[in-house]
Amino acid sequence: MSFNHTPGAERVHIGFFGRRNAGKSSVVNAVTGQELSVVSEVKGTTTDPVQKAMELLPLGPVVVIDTPGIDDEGALGELRVRKTRQILNKTDAAVLVVDGTGEPAEADRELIRLFQEKQIPFLVAVNKADAAKEEILEEKFGEYENRLIVSGKTGFQIQELKEKIANLAAVQPSQRRIAGDLLKPGDTAVLVVPIDQAAPKGRLILPQQQTIRDILEADAAALVVKENGLKEALKSLGKKPALVITDSQVFGTVSADTPKDIPLTSFSILFARYKGNLQTVVRGAAAIKSLQQGDRVLISEGCTHHRQCEDIGSVKLPRWLKEYTKKELSIELTSGTEFPEDLSPYRLIIHCGGCMLNEREMKYRLKCAEDQGIPMTNYGIAIACMQGILRRSVELFPQVLAELQQEEV
Repeated sequence: MSFNHTPGAERVHIGFFGRRNAGKSSVVNAVTGQELSVVSEVKGTTTDPVQKAMELLPLGPVVVIDTPGIDDEGALGELRVRKTRQILNKTDAAVLVVDGTGEPAEADRELIRLFQEKQIPFLVAVNKADAAKEEILEEKFGEYENRLIVSGKTGFQIQELKEKIANLAAVQPSQRRIAGDLLKPGDTAVLVVPIDQAAPKGRLILPQQQTIRDILEADAAALVVKENGLKEALKSLGKKPALVITDSQVFGTVSADTPKDIPLTSFSILFARYKGNLQTVVRGAAAIKSLQQGDRVLISEGCTHHRQCEDIGSVKLPRWLKEYTKKELSIELTSGTEFPEDLSPYRLIIHCGGCMLNEREMKYRLKCAEDQGIPMTNYGIAIACMQGILRRSVELFPQVLAELQQEEV
């Protein structure tokens, strides 16, 4: 991920939905000006969601998603439909593409109900205006509000469609900061970044990049060190740093090496605050202490990556949970878009920081857990809890600290 590219989680996600052969891919290609998806007269050509990060004027940086037909059939079709429904959880704005040569269908109405249920702003693109008169299409599809007659084939009213999408998806820029609001101009923040087998070759991971950028935007300085260089770095500074931010997996070591009068937190805690769920995941950490023999714990990651021998999600966290609880636990892992709809079998969910998930999808996952009464926390908070440094790691956030002290997590 380049510093000059807007991360996918920060982009507006625009999903194109509809039945097979409605011409979704043709409309997507016309809107993006690219051959993003294969176009064919054969039903079901789009077999998996196709995603493209791009600049869509006049909106700006977006992720455009072309989905399989919602009416796909058979066992494989059911899997494709499930994928389409998963895409809804991260869709900021939806375009329902309907086939103008057909009739209004229940599958289309079902999608509209889903948009409304999930509070996703949407519009209806009545496609294939090249094959029918506009006035006939207006009359036939009059039941659909916020509709526009278009043709993905000829480009008819595609510019108007883009403008409507931009208005639909327009969002106010978030006022939340990752770490910049915790610093003053001229302050120094020390970032502790392990470089081990799990670290990506030749680059820093996304949360580290974004945090550095946010610190610089606050006119503060970012000093980046490995965990074994922290003590020396703190000695060499001419003044006490305003903040130490650490990777969660070395929380214990960094806490021991950081004087008590220097605020300490982690990337995952900062990102939980950034995405608006810090208090929720701090509350969820209380469940770690009450885990019993045989309890099922879900460890969920928002991205997919090659797991190394000391992977934090699949190796370190399960080991630390076992050592802390002194119990044999049943650990299950999910990654990417896979997140169970039924969470009732689990006693606890431990989620990654969610840097690859947009705000809508992260909130969806938290809401699923809340609705089903399953506590949910994140990597950094779980690790801080198990290492007895949770209070210290949230001291920067008085409201969270006060609630934590009250509940005695």
